[in-house]
Amino acid sequence: MSESQRVAIQRDNAQGSVRVVFAHGAGAGLQSDFMQYFALGLALNDIEVVRFNFPYWQKFMDTGVRRPPNRMPELEHCMRTVVGQFNDDKPLILMGKSMGSRVAFRLADELNAKCAIALGFPFHPVGKPDTLRLADLANNRTRNLIIQGTRDTLGKPDEVASYKLPNNVAVKWIDGGDHSLEPTKRSGYTREQLWQAAVNEITNSVLPRGCE
Repeated sequence: MSESQRVAIQRDNAQGSVRVVFAHGAGAGLQSDFMQYFALGLALNDIEVVRFNFPYWQKFMDTGVRRPPNRMPELEHCMRTVVGQFNDDKPLILMGKSMGSRVAFRLADELNAKCAIALGFPFHPVGKPDTLRLADLANNRTRNLIIQGTRDTLGKPDEVASYKLPNNVAVKWIDGGDHSLEPTKRSGYTREQLWQAAVNEITNSVLPRGCE
């Protein structure tokens, strides 16, 4: 199996009534604390969660040698391959952290997902606020969701307010969260509290209505 085809998968709560295929960000794979917390939080709410490693991250896990993320076509191929392993009619939602959310939004139409969900959408690269990635958000789903921390340097509230977002994209803010939805130590909040607030946004305002 070639590197571009190699996929590691973790499936939680296979009996869930909705399937969320959950893609990781550029700097950590499916076993990160962030990915595990959200997978468990959703699995406890009658949701199946399918996590997977993109090829570059799986190669790092196999060899211990870090490498940059695959190019977008390879990332898309990987997520497409994961979704294609299931041939049932369970409702599908694509979700991603940061880089993974770009892939989720880009594939939502093609894979007939109910919606795409971003946990910390990277509206622009680090230090390049004028290089916007708004085109990645364009799809024909009825409703999509971005959950963004108010301290996210890749999309702060004042920046996002100035963007012309698609009408089918809702943004929910997690007060005090950074790009990984983590608070400062002096805030008095734990990361688990902010992460749980994000889980609640997903389960309470999106999934019960199938993102509509």
